[in-house]
Amino acid sequence: MSLALNLSALAALVPASLLAVRPGSSVGMRLWFAIAVAAVGAFGWSIARLADQWDPGLGVALWVSVAAILLAFAVVVLARPWAGRLASLLGPYLLVMGAIAVLADRPEPVGVVGRLPEAWVIVHILVSLMTYALATLAAVAGLSVVLKGDALKAKRDSGWRAGLPAVADADRLQFQLLLLALVVLGIGIASGMALEIAETGRLMAIDHKTVLSLVAFLVVAIVLGLHAWSGLRGRRAARVVLVVYLLLTLAYPGVKAIRGVMTG
Repeated sequence: MSLALNLSALAALVPASLLAVRPGSSVGMRLWFAIAVAAVGAFGWSIARLADQWDPGLGVALWVSVAAILLAFAVVVLARPWAGRLASLLGPYLLVMGAIAVLADRPEPVGVVGRLPEAWVIVHILVSLMTYALATLAAVAGLSVVLKGDALKAKRDSGWRAGLPAVADADRLQFQLLLLALVVLGIGIASGMALEIAETGRLMAIDHKTVLSLVAFLVVAIVLGLHAWSGLRGRRAARVVLVVYLLLTLAYPGVKAIRGVMTG
């Protein structure tokens, strides 16, 4: 993959990251322009790399994750326009992801995935990406709850933190996103089992990714249960969301990074 294409995709994320400098502009046409430019870069890179075959490399995993997150974010903003204010946190995060993707990018040979039934592979990849995207947005909303809550408590709700959504709105959104993530993650685990049966005849492979995915599913279910029946709210809930996100990060691109280090 050419350096020029990598750098152009990375540059496309800059407008979204600059929304952190002027959080009040995270609405309206400026927001949609930033999302559109970022999406063109991330989807364009992904299509160029995956036009012929799936590449299991870390760089690809990160770029397609960026594309999925942008798509999910656009849908969320369409449904909840005030959620556009989260762009001041999401934009810089995606820029860092893109920078890591550029540094980590290297073509890799097609692995086991290339020999599995195509339809099942596509379903498994899509649900994995959507779970990761929803978890990312839930974590960003949770971080917004923490930052906004701290600012209000210290009576310093000014500057860039003033542009973040209201605590109650962000708190509600993070759990709505987690509920969706739980459903999609359940589908992902089921599709992963189907792939494992197709490949080896076993129901499940007990490996790094499987264990962390199952732990993440359990943690999300517990958090949602506590939220529904015991009123778990605010910063405690936000921190749990961030822990869930860390588990999913380790389960999806993290396992690729570990494999890359081990194979050197």
